[in-house]
Amino acid sequence: QVQLVESGGGLVQPGGSLRLTCAASGSIFSIRPMGWYRQASGEQRELVARIGQYGITDYADSVKGRFTISRDNAKNTVYLQMNNLKPEDTAVYYCWLYMGPNDYWGQGTQVTVSS
Repeated sequence: QVQLVESGGGLVQPGGSLRLTCAASGSIFSIRPMGWYRQASGEQRELVARIGQYGITDYADSVKGRFTISRDNAKNTVYLQMNNLKPEDTAVYYCWLYMGPNDYWGQGTQVTVSS
């Protein structure tokens, strides 16, 4: 069993910043790809950013230059620093971990960008 616990969501004004944290625990063997997806109301879940075992990152075009993903392998934790937030970033953000052949998901944390 793998558990993912997210924190750091909330309400922020446009142009503001938030930092999301996801801590993984349970039966995790070696370093695994982790990342963040988001789902806005009425929309499909989409990739925001992910980071591989060796630190290679991948970002959605809409967040490049504004969001930064990082990880602490010793703590099985992944972070998402979100700067210059826009109203269209409003969504539930889900932590993701891949340990083949399974995908694991957190429960999600709400991010709302509004004035």
